Amino acid sequence: MDSVAYGAKNTVIDMSHVPDDLVFGLDIGTRSVVGTVGYKNNTNGFVAVAQTAIEHETRAMIDGQIHDIGQVARTIERIRERLEEMTGRRYQDVCIAAAGRVLKTVESVAEIHFSSENVVTSDQIYSLNMLGVENAYETLRKELQSDDVKFYCVGYSVKQYYQNDYPISNLEGHKCTDIRTEMIATFLPDEVVDGLYAAVERAGLYVANLTLEPIAAINVAIPEKFRLLNIALVDVGAGTSDISITRDGSIIAYGMIPYAGDEVTETIAKQYLTDFTEADRMKCTSTEQEEVTYHDIMGLPQKVSSEELVASVDETVRMITKSISEKIIELNGGKPVSAIFVVGGGGKIGGFVESLAEYQGIQKERVALRGSEVLGRVKFLQEDITVDSLLVTPIGICLNYYEQKNNFIFVTVNGERIKLYDNNKLTIMDAAMQIGFPNEELFPQRGDSITYFVNGERRMLRGEAGEAAVIHINGKELGINTPIESNDKIEISSSTKGAAAELVIGRLPEYKATINFEFNGKRISAARFVSVNGELVSEFYSVKDQDDIRILDYYTLKQVLEFMDIIYYDNVYVNNVPAQMDTKVYDNFTIRCNVEEQIPSTYVAETFVSEEPVQMEDDLEEEAGFESEEDSILQEPDYSSGDEGGSQQEVGFSSGNEESSQLLSGASVSAGTGTRGMKNITVIVNGENVILRNKADYIFVDVLDFYPFDTSVAHGDHLDLRVNGVKCDFTHPVKEGDQIQIEWVG
Repeated sequence: MDSVAYGAKNTVIDMSHVPDDLVFGLDIGTRSVVGTVGYKNNTNGFVAVAQTAIEHETRAMIDGQIHDIGQVARTIERIRERLEEMTGRRYQDVCIAAAGRVLKTVESVAEIHFSSENVVTSDQIYSLNMLGVENAYETLRKELQSDDVKFYCVGYSVKQYYQNDYPISNLEGHKCTDIRTEMIATFLPDEVVDGLYAAVERAGLYVANLTLEPIAAINVAIPEKFRLLNIALVDVGAGTSDISITRDGSIIAYGMIPYAGDEVTETIAKQYLTDFTEADRMKCTSTEQEEVTYHDIMGLPQKVSSEELVASVDETVRMITKSISEKIIELNGGKPVSAIFVVGGGGKIGGFVESLAEYQGIQKERVALRGSEVLGRVKFLQEDITVDSLLVTPIGICLNYYEQKNNFIFVTVNGERIKLYDNNKLTIMDAAMQIGFPNEELFPQRGDSITYFVNGERRMLRGEAGEAAVIHINGKELGINTPIESNDKIEISSSTKGAAAELVIGRLPEYKATINFEFNGKRISAARFVSVNGELVSEFYSVKDQDDIRILDYYTLKQVLEFMDIIYYDNVYVNNVPAQMDTKVYDNFTIRCNVEEQIPSTYVAETFVSEEPVQMEDDLEEEAGFESEEDSILQEPDYSSGDEGGSQQEVGFSSGNEESSQLLSGASVSAGTGTRGMKNITVIVNGENVILRNKADYIFVDVLDFYPFDTSVAHGDHLDLRVNGVKCDFTHPVKEGDQIQIEWVG
């Protein structure tokens, strides 16, 4: 391509009636870079305000891949400067397209269900499409059998939308309960994308949109009204031939082969002993003139007819068209398409379309080079422009900005520069997930939990919550859901871990300090039996992980009599029923019996508060006491005083039946300290009753300990948190009866 064929420096465009908001598109090709600025008009057409093209000075790109970033950046910078001179405007954002080199195409399905009939909005359609892209990405990861996938989505095409399972072309504004999409998502290796971004940024520009070259080309060359037909579009550039296929109103496939115009140029260079640049000029001239003049490597002037030149590259052209045809048949399900449109400079060489028709097995009239006829809705303000197939892809890149904005942005997280797919809703959470920052280190970390068993029932108590992660964006402390923008500098300090779970026996809901019964008309209070792992403990014992706790809510009659040191008795009744020694005596039961000696009016229970456990055999030898209700000194501890370490009155006991004998065999009594003040509250989470346990006060993040909700993987753009209908964050207080909502949105 002649670098001054259009868009020369002395070209000046009348900008008096041109709007301020212009789209700048770059077609970064293997042989040249084409720049276009323009805008979409009210009739949905496109106005190309200015265009210019510059060839690479060296082979800085090969097969669509950038090899010399610096050289490509300098060419891009010259394109930008020339367009700024032509229009008198400054440009900072640019749209680009990637060639289909090492292209991965994945079909995916996504669905969104609404709880009630809903009018579909554009935002919901966007969310549906993004979900489809995410599903495609997961499919690609599974195909590659790697969690460390280094591919990026560079575009997608919707094959079909569904409204309540009925096919529909546009969902917006329709009422339904379900929407679904079937799509094709395209992915490229990160080195291809990174190279393009690096060249553009080095030229002082920011990427506003990235698409795939065949997607850009098909949006211009094959309008939607033609997509009912089974048509292939082939964009023959210098390094690659990109292919896309339509059928039944949708784009059904994308593909690429690494053969294009450069193969023809190399054949000419070898045949006529010229350098690559001269050979490329000869190729372009042969499509416009009957005779081609050139200088060989000896510097001698030569002439060759265009017909002879075309004949010399026939074998190469047939190799390229055969490969293209085979790829088309593969992408089209094993059969030829009905017609083929060819765009791009590489397809202009004589005999190309005829050879492609032959290998595809269709009439040669159904394979055509498309140029000005597909640009009928494009208005060019530039007078020196030549409208041909070379302009199809650059115009398509600009149009794609309006239809499918999918920018990548770069941010720095903890010193690491990362790239994010920009859906206009990116937050700190997205950046943290991208660098693999542990999810548990973003939110307050719970202290170690304890699992224990009460009378055989398994229970768990979680530790205290720590402090949330500290996040700074550009030096300012902000929250986890703060939106981020390109080039933000983000610092994330890990959250802290809270105190380990603590629980004493006295806090168990089943625990009561004493069992009370009436003996011959006197009210008696006896210590309740509690054992942990077979050893007797006091109410101040600190529960440990995997402890087996047994709380008995009765004494046997034998234990009661031994507890009261009664040896001689007869006619024993429990609740006015004759009783045996293994009869169980529960709280508030009555006992009557004849005793040989008068029972003292007051028995004082012995106190066991000791650092060292007291063996049960010694307990049974100690003299136990009891007291009357009227003159009682055996009382439950007064927790309101805040004295948690005071002595606790307990009574001695002995085993009276098989169950308690096994339980208490070899047991000891120990004492500890603990705290009170914990409470349980009931809240309603997403319509379900949830009980929050074992804390004095609660915040929103505590709900995640008792309600199953996955925050380890994003299922939307961001979390929507609400308490009683009001948006909040994870530190918002939660109280009894609160209505709580948590869901992924977008």
